[in-house]
Amino acid sequence: MLYNVYSGDVMKQKKFKFIDLFSGIGGFHNAMVELGGECVFASEIDKYAIETYRENYHIESDYDITKVDEKKIPYHDVLCAGFPCQTFSKAGKQEGMNDTRGTLFFEIERILKYHKTKYIVLENVRNLVSHDKGNTWNTIHGKLKELGYRLTPKPLIISPHQLGIPQLRERVVILGIYDPKNSDKNLNIEFKDLLKKDDNTIYNILDGKRAENKYYISDYEKMVLTAWDKFYKGIKTKVIGFPIWAVWFNGITKPSDLPKWKTDFIDKNQKLYSENKEFIDSWLKEYNNLKDFVPTHKKMEWQAGDTINSLWEGIIQFRPSGIRVKSPNCFPALVAMVQVPIIGKYKRRLTVREAARLQSFPEKFVPNNLDYQAYKQFGNAVNVEVIKYATTKLFEYKD
Repeated sequence: MLYNVYSGDVMKQKKFKFIDLFSGIGGFHNAMVELGGECVFASEIDKYAIETYRENYHIESDYDITKVDEKKIPYHDVLCAGFPCQTFSKAGKQEGMNDTRGTLFFEIERILKYHKTKYIVLENVRNLVSHDKGNTWNTIHGKLKELGYRLTPKPLIISPHQLGIPQLRERVVILGIYDPKNSDKNLNIEFKDLLKKDDNTIYNILDGKRAENKYYISDYEKMVLTAWDKFYKGIKTKVIGFPIWAVWFNGITKPSDLPKWKTDFIDKNQKLYSENKEFIDSWLKEYNNLKDFVPTHKKMEWQAGDTINSLWEGIIQFRPSGIRVKSPNCFPALVAMVQVPIIGKYKRRLTVREAARLQSFPEKFVPNNLDYQAYKQFGNAVNVEVIKYATTKLFEYKD
């Protein structure tokens, strides 16, 4: 019996059918449905993502793809997968670089081998290109061609900011067409006329000050950020190309056994201190020599150049490496969302709904009711508009 993915009414007739592997919360699903597709199979192992998928699409995705018989997967025109990139090195050392056994890409391979799916749309992290000195990409590319797929000669790399979505998130998209007689011919698909980072603004996806109290920064965080804002405004240097480490002010002697990169940063901090000694001494006195700051908050990384004049005009993150400030044109990539970005102008963090918009999920999408899981799920999702854009290029391709 074929896998029955529907828990509700059967969907109306669509233009094409697709399967959604490693489906997460359905970034591929949204993109394909908006292009006229019908999901006939979805596979996921994370229980929270399965719940969110079921809530939004009334489809059961609770299938471990490693245990699914490919012969029982329904007919489909498009195979979609944001597959986890496991190390290929071990397989390569044992069987040569054409072997993918022991990796999750093998699950895609065996499904394609049986179904000979017409189109493939795969997504992975930017590092896929250079992983294992390029061997991982070469393995994937070679195996897909061996299965009869025409591919682009080089991986296609795209970020949401290039489509006007203010998030810096470079990803590799692999597009393929089943054409075994011409699998040696390249697909000449290119992503052209894309936007630049500075063409974006974060405020297009924000709700302004309208947010629940839980998203606003604490009094302690406000105190720390106010202190660093005063610091930036008070020093003479405005384009800072190194992390500020306040612990190295006051001419503290540095140990002789530090690595060179760290010594260089300390030297730059001490030079900055000597050039701004009067102001920095006053600043340290005002804030009790930062004794009320946790250690990591005594560090600040200004990565906004001279594009803003105040920390409160930027995007801020409390990170293990210190407080990071960026220009408000694009958010950093939503990955695990451990350090949820703060919008300086509003003194609050990015909301779950705004995170959904950064990944191009529709307003009707229902996030997981646990904020931590919701942020994590959006961070792990593929960007809907990126997949729509790439898939449209694939569908419209003609020699």
